[in-house]
Amino acid sequence: MSLPVNPPFAPMEAQTKPALPKGSAWQYEPKWDGFRCLVFRDGDEVHLQSKALKPLERYFPEIVAAVKALEPKQFVLDGEIVVPVDGHLSFDDLLQRIHPAKSRIDRLAKETPASLIVFDLLAPNGTTSLVDKPLAKRRAKLEEFAAKHLDGHALFNLSPATTDPKVAEKWLKELTGVDGVVAKKLDDAYVSGERAMVKVRRTRTADCVVGGFRWHVSSGKGKERAIGSLLLGLYDGNTLHHVGFTSGFTNQARKDLVKVLEPHMGGPGFTGNAPGGPSRWATERSAEWEPMDNELVVEVEYDHFSGGRFRHGTRFVRWRPDKAPKQCTFEQVHSKGGSVEVLDI
Repeated sequence: MSLPVNPPFAPMEAQTKPALPKGSAWQYEPKWDGFRCLVFRDGDEVHLQSKALKPLERYFPEIVAAVKALEPKQFVLDGEIVVPVDGHLSFDDLLQRIHPAKSRIDRLAKETPASLIVFDLLAPNGTTSLVDKPLAKRRAKLEEFAAKHLDGHALFNLSPATTDPKVAEKWLKELTGVDGVVAKKLDDAYVSGERAMVKVRRTRTADCVVGGFRWHVSSGKGKERAIGSLLLGLYDGNTLHHVGFTSGFTNQARKDLVKVLEPHMGGPGFTGNAPGGPSRWATERSAEWEPMDNELVVEVEYDHFSGGRFRHGTRFVRWRPDKAPKQCTFEQVHSKGGSVEVLDI
């Protein structure tokens, strides 16, 4: 590709805060419940890039076709891929796209086509980069681009934006299909790979690496195997620390998890603090755990984080195949008021 902004190009990211910043310096946008996606078009060549810098074209052929059908032949957009189903955004249907079978992807692309919600314009043509321009100018250019090229297209939507914090608070409480609100400074340039935005989520969630798991107590010789709990990890630099667990699965889900985890069994597991350390409550059975290859990422909901770990069990929310394991850092919980102090356990 010969664009002003070429892949791989890390998207600008956000740091999580407990409340929205206020003041005239800020613009607010919904945080859509989908896959972050940078769209690069150079003639007939289209590249869809995930937050983790991975290609997404094979999973969303309808988006590729829609991009190729647009009038401008060169541009770079930032947005979110979502799957609308019956008037709402379905993350479960979105997850089904991450599948090795092309036939299944092609079928789902027709049955439940994805859409791209656009919220930034990095290059409007093949010669001009807007990366160094302030958000206010980029947004104005994006609205012009959308009005001319995207309006009325079924697979493209312009994400709303406002400078009114009251509207943003209403989105946070009432708008369907979002899991929070993002705040961006109107004078800021687009800072690739930096947490230069602020996001406020509706719930306290964190993306964690599955560094290991424990078998369910019902598993044993002559019995069908089942998973008891997933052991969660967060990165501090290149070191993966054990920070807690998630369980509470149904009996059938425990059995189904075996097939999900088996291909990833073995490997380094936790390279820092590991589970099964000294505890007056530990038994020989509860201390046993199986290490993983640290490739699976899961989103969990939690109520409190301190002393370097979730203080209670977490609730499984969903798998996150769109997130790179190294993106699962302590920053997520630190920004929500939790301590990131790492203890020897």
